[in-house]
Amino acid sequence: MFTHKDKTQIEQRGSQLDVVLQQIENFKKGFPYLNLTDAATLNNGIIKLDETGIRKSGERYEKQVGAGVKPLKFVPASGAASRMFKALFEALDKCKDDKNPEIALAKNAAARNFLINKEKFAFFDELKKAVAGKDVDNEFCGNWIEYLLYEKGLNYGALPKGLLKFHKYDDGQRTPFEEHLVEGARYAKDNENTARLHFTVSPEHKQVFQELFEKVKGRYEQTWGVTFDVSFSIQKPSTDTIAVDMENEPFREADGSLLFRPAGHGALIENLNDLDADIIFIKNIDNVVPDRLKDTTVDYKKALAGVLLKYQEKVFQYQKILNERHPVSLDSAFLAEAANFLENTLNTRPQENQYYTEKEQLYYYLKEKYNRPLRVCGMVKNEGEPGGGPFWATNPDGTVSLQIAESSQIDPDNMQQQTIAKNATHFNPVDLVCAVKNYKGEKYNLTQFTDPATGFISKKSKDGKDLKAQELPGLWNGAMSNWNTLFVEVPIETFNPVKTVNDLLREQHQ
Repeated sequence: MFTHKDKTQIEQRGSQLDVVLQQIENFKKGFPYLNLTDAATLNNGIIKLDETGIRKSGERYEKQVGAGVKPLKFVPASGAASRMFKALFEALDKCKDDKNPEIALAKNAAARNFLINKEKFAFFDELKKAVAGKDVDNEFCGNWIEYLLYEKGLNYGALPKGLLKFHKYDDGQRTPFEEHLVEGARYAKDNENTARLHFTVSPEHKQVFQELFEKVKGRYEQTWGVTFDVSFSIQKPSTDTIAVDMENEPFREADGSLLFRPAGHGALIENLNDLDADIIFIKNIDNVVPDRLKDTTVDYKKALAGVLLKYQEKVFQYQKILNERHPVSLDSAFLAEAANFLENTLNTRPQENQYYTEKEQLYYYLKEKYNRPLRVCGMVKNEGEPGGGPFWATNPDGTVSLQIAESSQIDPDNMQQQTIAKNATHFNPVDLVCAVKNYKGEKYNLTQFTDPATGFISKKSKDGKDLKAQELPGLWNGAMSNWNTLFVEVPIETFNPVKTVNDLLREQHQ
């Protein structure tokens, strides 16, 4: 299947031949669906904090930060904005092909809405300058949109979301990147007032992000009384997956070389693994709000971190005993207590009909399950927004635990599984707080806690030829499948993503 030249190419990318062969096998066999056992709901896997709980959890977090806990905020920011403007690109294509462009545009409600409300967007002043002197109004169909999307204007169609102007302020406009800086200044700063943030970006835009940071750094540091420590990384080429043709043979470029493609956000577990922090907040680049609405987000971020620290303290106690004591020296009462905490608090249940009749057998089971990273995931009540959901699911080792499942991971032809999916009351807004060190302060190797049997295969094309692409387990799905997991309900006010340009017309973004 592979020539010597192919193997050299694979090695130069930092990948391994056996990994690539497994990827091809995945194309042939497909990925198994998750086996859901129940939807996670309030008091069945999802914790609900009352006002006192929110306040005390936030205070616990602030106290631990004051004692030296080092937080960091991790933001996947490499996503292109092109999908935000899908309707506008379609409108331009229709206008070029249609003999009556105004009628063509009238059929595209999203594009029409954009043009009618264009002055309400934070980027309008820049767009207005870009089209100054151009005869835009006499060409109702084209120019405003063209100057927004293409290089002759703002070039927003080719930029990442993080660099677009989202919000207006009296002193200017802010990008999502800047909004995350401000958020980070409020809950991701240590006891020396250093706010640490890490952004994963695409290689072609890394310099632009860095330049923007240097431009705004001083102003935001002065306003929020912090020192920013901001770093950037790109998705590692070694995590790219091989593409295949429709017969599952390696897809080859015109020069005969193998084609590799970025493997989705699940590959970012490698970037996350490179970071050194006690607590890591994770949030998507487009889920931001103006300052007037940030208080709720900040309160709940601190509360989630407080919940994590509360349970981490108990986890560390069990870790220490399980790692430093011989099983013979442990009494049955302790092991029963640790098993109960694992099952009823850390939400990992043993295999059905699995009884640990021997003390040593139970000891090794508990030791393995306690020596894992810990995450607390915010969950929002389902109000029709797209996204994965919280479920109980069976793991490869037969245990049952809390998992975040995307719709593509649930068998569409299995009525029982679909019924469980429809019973979901919450969805995943990507609002995580992670603890990635053990009781000794040693970092876990996060790549050891993934489920490689999860993934996604999609149909693409290259140079007019069809191909199949493969994504690695999602960052908060399969890439964190083997973590200890807690779900906490957070209010819908903390979830304000921008999936289309017209989402910026929502009240939350005005």
